[in-house]
Amino acid sequence: MQDLYQNLHQMINFRHTVTNEPRPMDFHQHQDQYEIYFFLTGDVHYFIEKQVYHLQYGDLLIMHSNELHRPNFQSKKQRYENCVIHFNPALLANINSSQFDLLHCFNNRKFGEQNRMRLNPQQIDDYLKIIERMELYTRPQALPGSDILFVAAFTELLVFINRIFLNQGKQDDQVMIPDKLSSLFTYIDENLDQDLSLEVLEHVVFMNRSYLCRLFKKHTGSTIHEHILFKRINKAKQLLREGSTVTDTCQLAGFNDYSNFIRTFKKAVGLPPRQYQSQQRRV
Repeated sequence: MQDLYQNLHQMINFRHTVTNEPRPMDFHQHQDQYEIYFFLTGDVHYFIEKQVYHLQYGDLLIMHSNELHRPNFQSKKQRYENCVIHFNPALLANINSSQFDLLHCFNNRKFGEQNRMRLNPQQIDDYLKIIERMELYTRPQALPGSDILFVAAFTELLVFINRIFLNQGKQDDQVMIPDKLSSLFTYIDENLDQDLSLEVLEHVVFMNRSYLCRLFKKHTGSTIHEHILFKRINKAKQLLREGSTVTDTCQLAGFNDYSNFIRTFKKAVGLPPRQYQSQQRRV
């Protein structure tokens, strides 16, 4: 537990954001980090894997480290406010009990499903009270012992979220995504090592490529190329962590050109593949 307090704000990163000019964000994941996203204001469509959620006040999103996501801001000049927590799930090893798993809502659901919880007014009020205490405990003038109270409040928050998750049942998650795009997402995920050119994809979903690109952009806020590239990079990272050679990783992740793979991977990750693999082995 002492290691937790020495690296507390790396293990549990709490951020309350308010802006009138939200900056566009790319597809992303958080390696070894889980995310809790609480939405307050703005006009946002939030993409997670194969689904898009039109957020409303009090919506709560949960994502584990492998779920691809990005917000798509519908208005660039509207007030946007959220509270986001990123945390390392390993820190809960000494907190979990055998009767109650604090990671249940993250790990015990289908990949890319049940990411949103729509809270009722009382739940919103209870959630805000907890995160207000967490925010109080992180202030520079916080009293001694506030780090312990911060961890206690975070643990309380996870209990609160899991109780909602366990009691709400399966909600109708699939909103706003046309069937054609759902089929496209599935095909891309299952064929990352194959040709995923627009010429191929338009035949997969029986749709003109120009219209397909516009439809994809409308619902995700990004391009098909960007989505495929991110998926391939993530696949490459996974293969490297599992011990594949750089050459095999290049092919299995769908990069047919070795030099291009090295350049693209370094640009996206910040390290060339071999150095990334060595770093992961040390970790």
